[in-house]
Amino acid sequence: MSPNHTPSPSTSSTGSLRKPEGPLRTGWTTGACATAATKAALTALISGAFPDPVSIRLPGGQEPAFCLAREGLDAAGAFAGIIKDAGDDPDVTHGAMVIASLRFLSAGSGIRFCAGEGVGIVTRPGLPLAIGEAAINPMPRQMMTAEVEELARLHGFSPDIEITLAIPGGEKIAEKTWNPRLGIVGGLSILGTTGIVHPFSCAAWIHSIHRGIDVARAMGLPHVLGATGSTSEKAAQNLYGLPEEALLDMGDFAGGLLKYLRRYPVPRLTIAGGFAKMTKLAQGALDLHSGRSQVDPAFLLGLFPPQNLTKTLEARILAANTALEILELAKDNHVDLPQTIARRARDTALATLGDAKIAVDVIITDREGEILARAG
Repeated sequence: MSPNHTPSPSTSSTGSLRKPEGPLRTGWTTGACATAATKAALTALISGAFPDPVSIRLPGGQEPAFCLAREGLDAAGAFAGIIKDAGDDPDVTHGAMVIASLRFLSAGSGIRFCAGEGVGIVTRPGLPLAIGEAAINPMPRQMMTAEVEELARLHGFSPDIEITLAIPGGEKIAEKTWNPRLGIVGGLSILGTTGIVHPFSCAAWIHSIHRGIDVARAMGLPHVLGATGSTSEKAAQNLYGLPEEALLDMGDFAGGLLKYLRRYPVPRLTIAGGFAKMTKLAQGALDLHSGRSQVDPAFLLGLFPPQNLTKTLEARILAANTALEILELAKDNHVDLPQTIARRARDTALATLGDAKIAVDVIITDREGEILARAG
């Protein structure tokens, strides 16, 4: 299910925001906050008092404590709210309130999860939840279930509880996430596999790419698109008339896309991006972020036909500050560098896909969205 980072193709994200210098502060996932709020509300239902702070056990054994921002108890049930602290991660849900409202159900009902205000509903196949379910991921469900069952065991009652999670304003926040493309409507997802947010982690982004592939496969889509940004994505989408569900938010993580498709293939893949990003892919890089891979002028120099090179041109290429500067030199000297880069980038993609039966093409666009080259 989608991470609550701002998506690359439409705005900024961990793929484009600059990482602060020095040690970074970790934070807590919405799943951890929901679990703590659930435990606080159930404790109040049992004892009449809210634990504040309330501590929970994470899957890794850590036991963080959370302060309550809201609480309420009446004959119908109890609720508790916790403000999410994402640490130094650029998470759009940082500062949002996660509220768990609990009420007892009739004997034998078990634990039931519901979506309240600002929490989404699953509407498409392919996600780890059934259509119509609240967008509360499996691990947060397990964490909340464990806390409920432990309290039920300690106090001698059957764990028949309805848990309704809400994030006020979550529907608006969700517009900045990948949830709409994944078919999660009405709000955010309750996420987290460890309960801990690691700042500027690639894991959440790659997880969302994988869920996008799962949805596309479940819908039987024959053709998907992974683009490095909104300009190249729009150009390729218009070229092929692809639906929104076929658009995978690859960003800088070509490796995350290709390696998952190697295990779970689709019939056809288009990769689209600007000249600089596709040059990195052509060089063999699978992480296209500027902080983790660089365009090599010597590599581009090697793609110029010898008859087009002079000592002066060679020196200018090697001294160039950007890939676009070398692209302009190629144009001035009648060298179709984008087409060569597109073929080399496709070679990298095919090599990474291995034996997967996937037809691959690569598109390179300029900053205005004009297609410079196509390969495959």
